[in-house]
Amino acid sequence: MIGKTIAEVTRGDHAEIVRTVQHEDIASFIDAVGDFNPMHGDVAYAATTPFKEPIAPGIFTAGLISAVIGTMLPGPGAIYLSQSLKFLKPVKAGDTITARVEVLEVIRERNRLRLQTTCTNQRGEEVLAGEAWVMPSRTHIVYDEERRAAAALARLALGPWSWAAQTMSAWAAMVTSVARR
Repeated sequence: MIGKTIAEVTRGDHAEIVRTVQHEDIASFIDAVGDFNPMHGDVAYAATTPFKEPIAPGIFTAGLISAVIGTMLPGPGAIYLSQSLKFLKPVKAGDTITARVEVLEVIRERNRLRLQTTCTNQRGEEVLAGEAWVMPSRTHIVYDEERRAAAALARLALGPWSWAAQTMSAWAAMVTSVARR
């Protein structure tokens, strides 16, 4: 991956990624951010709603837009400044989402891009729409597979510490709850 500078971007440029959403993706996201709304993970509760099954958090879908911005357009080194979002349809496990950004405006003197952001499902239905403002890196940033692998290894090495911290936090909450009784 090579980040684009403002000089390399023009109106109409676009990029997209395609990802099939898995149950595990939704569960990991819910756990990472702590959004335990039963709409996202409780099958029995979700069955009572108009959706009939759990749906992914809207911000999960918006995260796919962030992936396009951070890896493709403008790419590594980009700073996400703002994002407007409209959640138009639910995203469920098994859906294949195409996240797309398109350059609407280039403001070279301020190093800013205005992007149209959309996500569509496998039926071509728009599930998310919005606009983002981003600031491309002022220099080329090459983020190659070797650096990605090193970052993945670091996450793997730190994983047990994260799990231990989460376990201790849950244990402390339980002890505090019992002590209050």
